[in-house]
Amino acid sequence: MASSPSDQTSQSYAQWVRRSIIRNSNSRSLLVSLFESSVPEPTELLREVLLEGFENGVTPRYASTFVKGNPYLVAAVARDYGVCEEQVLTTTGATGALSLIYRALLSTGDRVLIENPSFELFASLAQAGGVAVDRFERRGPRFAVDPAEVEARIRPETRMIVMSNLHNPSGMAVPDETMRALAALADRHDLILVVDEVYAPYAGNALRPAASLGASPRVVSVNSLTKIYGLSTLRCGWMVGDESVVAPVRELAREVEFAISNLAHALAALVAENPARFRENTFSVLAKARPIIESYHAHWITEGLVEGDLPDSGCIAFPRLLGIRDTEHFSGWLSDRCGVLVAPGEYFGAPGHVRLGFAMEPSRLDYGLQALTDGLVTYRDTYRGKQGLLETR
Repeated sequence: MASSPSDQTSQSYAQWVRRSIIRNSNSRSLLVSLFESSVPEPTELLREVLLEGFENGVTPRYASTFVKGNPYLVAAVARDYGVCEEQVLTTTGATGALSLIYRALLSTGDRVLIENPSFELFASLAQAGGVAVDRFERRGPRFAVDPAEVEARIRPETRMIVMSNLHNPSGMAVPDETMRALAALADRHDLILVVDEVYAPYAGNALRPAASLGASPRVVSVNSLTKIYGLSTLRCGWMVGDESVVAPVRELAREVEFAISNLAHALAALVAENPARFRENTFSVLAKARPIIESYHAHWITEGLVEGDLPDSGCIAFPRLLGIRDTEHFSGWLSDRCGVLVAPGEYFGAPGHVRLGFAMEPSRLDYGLQALTDGLVTYRDTYRGKQGLLETR
């Protein structure tokens, strides 16, 4: 049964995903996971890398990560960002990087200013460490950032600003000039600006990493191989920043980080050194998927089913469902009805929206988006007059 309005967001997003999958597996197959937020795992390409690295012996890239990280991976990241190797710290995923940053650079009593809508872990990781969270809004059809509004939300206890680019959940980009203004703001207020850039590579050369702009030594970029290549299995992430900021995070990592896999980061080094085939796979998937989501989105706009823009690049979108207030209930109803699961906006701080992932095989995507289209019409007819589920105007 779909969740009721009374228990919305009583669980984390990760818990919601697990429970939704289990509920579907107990009743019927989950046919299309529109909540997925990366390209499908390229298992055949991963097999090729494994064979190239280990079929005729052990690749030199199989090196200890214990002291300074896998040296080949560190070198590859440093080259990509145009920085020295001391400015790179490799971690167990981008989440691992953010967790280390919080623990090394923030203390109880500090405050962190986080974008809204946002990825849930930005706030939950801070709160788990006793750090208070404030919000600034990303507004309009393109979820723009207004540096003046951000500055107005800064308190005396604010020590860090955290945001994403490309934006999670909308996929929208923050222009370089806005990022430079935010970097100047960080300088004025003695703050650290952390930019989660796990989706940024989808924008290609149109978007430079924040830490590569040279705008401020207070800017930190966080990234991983998970979203751009679908390689979450490698648990490979990193942070890039000025040595003065990276150094205390590195010191903490040496004390508490013992779980980085030599094997996983050896494979990550092989991928990072020769990414062309993985990039070709990613953009091949998107080239087939993009026209499909564009066609459906145009239809939804014309029919008054959603509002909001599609991002220019990436694999996710975050439309607002017109007439539907409780998108968690809608998501449960849709998955029970046709085995299609969308991510409710409640888990990103924006009820009424859903996050859609569209980097998948065309026939599955078409089925999922058609079911969503039918569901948007049927749901409003079914629950008309039900308090709290639909918008009233």
